[in-house]
Amino acid sequence: MVVYFSGTGNSKYVAERIAGSLQEKLLCMNEQIKSGDTGTVKTGENLVVVVPTYAWRIPRVVSDWIGQTEFVGAKNVWYVMSCGSGIGGADIYNRKLSEKKGLKHMGTAQIIMPENYIAMFNAPDVEKAKKIVVAAGPAIAKAVLAIKHGEHLPERKYGLGGRMESGLVNSVFYPVFVKAKAFHTDQTCTGCGKCVKVCPLNNVTMKDKKPVWGSHCTHCMACICHCPAEAIEYGRKSVGKPRYCFENLGIEEKGTLLKDQ
Repeated sequence: MVVYFSGTGNSKYVAERIAGSLQEKLLCMNEQIKSGDTGTVKTGENLVVVVPTYAWRIPRVVSDWIGQTEFVGAKNVWYVMSCGSGIGGADIYNRKLSEKKGLKHMGTAQIIMPENYIAMFNAPDVEKAKKIVVAAGPAIAKAVLAIKHGEHLPERKYGLGGRMESGLVNSVFYPVFVKAKAFHTDQTCTGCGKCVKVCPLNNVTMKDKKPVWGSHCTHCMACICHCPAEAIEYGRKSVGKPRYCFENLGIEEKGTLLKDQ
């Protein structure tokens, strides 16, 4: 089984490519987390976790959900992480999570995808984003072949810098940067409620036909990037920046079975 978490579509695309190629079932963690469902999940022997990278680690909401969920039948687990630039020493912590769940750790793959964290960085325009997605193809294919043949993913070299990024920097990132209070709407908000629907943590509610953000945010950028009116801003940091949603690229999301190499 392939399970995935995705705010703006990058990891969803990667997960669908992998599941399509391996002819495996897909499970969206967003829906499980949003509904508070931490019950048992029947996976089969192989579990593939596809997630975005938040400060050089898998999102905390994902590790929390995995920690609370029982995966019936699972023996092996591979992690596939989409990112804008790199995953640092994420595999260190993925291995610990695997061991905690009693699963054989099969490694972590890094897939470079278009940047979406517009609370801090700039997202690429559509044409540049398409090129990045195309360039990600070989890395996805290599991960698929390793998983298909039950092989470990190649170990990544990350050094002291990677350890620092996924360790100290990650621990500082959440309390300092991951806050929802800067989110707000401008006068173009139509009150459609899309932001409420796409928030995986139920952190957005409607009041007087306008969204209100609570304190339980993971900075997935789903609300701000999915807003059809582009009426949501994150303080002044997002003003003038292009929004990023994979679905707006016009790329086919479902993969096909890859040939052996």
